[in-house]
Amino acid sequence: MPYVLEKFSLDGRTALVTGGAGLLGKQFTGALGQAGAKVVVSDLDSSAAEKHVEELRHKGIQAMAVTVDVTNPESVSNMVEQAVSAFGSLDVLVNSAALDPKFDKKNDNDQYDYSFENYPLESWKNALDVNLTGMFLACQASARQMLTQKAGVIINICSIYGVVGPDQRIYQRKDEENQYKPIYYSVTKAGVLGLTRYLAAYYAGSSIRVNALTPGGIYNDHDEQFLKAYSSKTVLGRMANSDEMNGAIVFLASDASSYMTGANLIVDGGWTAW
Repeated sequence: MPYVLEKFSLDGRTALVTGGAGLLGKQFTGALGQAGAKVVVSDLDSSAAEKHVEELRHKGIQAMAVTVDVTNPESVSNMVEQAVSAFGSLDVLVNSAALDPKFDKKNDNDQYDYSFENYPLESWKNALDVNLTGMFLACQASARQMLTQKAGVIINICSIYGVVGPDQRIYQRKDEENQYKPIYYSVTKAGVLGLTRYLAAYYAGSSIRVNALTPGGIYNDHDEQFLKAYSSKTVLGRMANSDEMNGAIVFLASDASSYMTGANLIVDGGWTAW
């Protein structure tokens, strides 16, 4: 019987992460690289991607940066071509690029003052372009390459708000105008699950597997009031640390999950358990 940890090895494989210079993207690229993968850090922010690649290389991880606009088909196709040209294959795609309104000290919360009744159509369309169309395009371009290789893994990053609706009470502040997690986030993340299941079924009989990873809230210097409100909704009583999705992403990318496709792996501290 093979040693169980060998199933988690990604030696010889190429993993591409969109949004690779983001909060979770950095964690995903580091974890996949530590598991042995050659890593493509793909992001709209080219300078952030290059900086992160340097950090990965200092840790002994083979990595490259690619600038991409996930809403542009030509840019997405070029991203895949660059990855294959540099590393010879594309074995794992992690779709982590997304618009996600953050409720933390680094962000201006004015954008969250929109009620559903007044939410701007342009903001809605922009979010659909990035969060759903961008993922569609990345899956499409990557699948073409994976079909030629006769194997591949696609991991789409969802959210608990694609599974359940947001409790808007945790975003409210006493004596302040009401703020809301906007409508687009829940709708697009629910769409991620539909896309995942469709593709898993579409590639039935092939060696292309498609799964979703659904994280709970990741702590990112949130203020004490939000932290307390959010944590009270979880069974574990806290937000996730940024590295607590790493085991899940390596599991889904590797042969350790070889009998999984069309699944949604929820890592949310128990938010959706009660």
